[in-house]
Amino acid sequence: MGTVIADTRSALDTWLDDRRGTGLDEPATFVVDLHGALRVAPRQSEHVACAAGQDVLAAGEITFAASDSGYFVQAVSNHSTGYCPDPDCWPAVAAALDRLSMPHPGGFTAALIFRRCTACGERNIVRDDDFACALCDAALLPHWNFYPA
Repeated sequence: MGTVIADTRSALDTWLDDRRGTGLDEPATFVVDLHGALRVAPRQSEHVACAAGQDVLAAGEITFAASDSGYFVQAVSNHSTGYCPDPDCWPAVAAALDRLSMPHPGGFTAALIFRRCTACGERNIVRDDDFACALCDAALLPHWNFYPA
């Protein structure tokens, strides 16, 4: 089971039906491509592979669950060290899910802040508002500083 371009709810439901045997509780890798389509792959997939090497509007991990009325998004984050998206990419995620009529929590259930160190180039996840590089301790910029390829 590889990447699905969920351009219809039926395509996503079929992909999720196939995952039911291995468990829906494991998060999946997702991206929202430049056309606004949701692309989903097993968690072991890299985000860049899920996006076929292209730039994206959003990326992260997503967990689906099933109810009597169908599937819904249980949890979603912007956790992608391949793209290091800022939490402000949420509207692209919401729009992709809304186009599929996929119920979702209305925002990231876990939002990470990524910064690239301008001194050493290291990718950092900012924790507890500590904007210092984990590798060289240089100050990290207050604004997102990763750019498309």
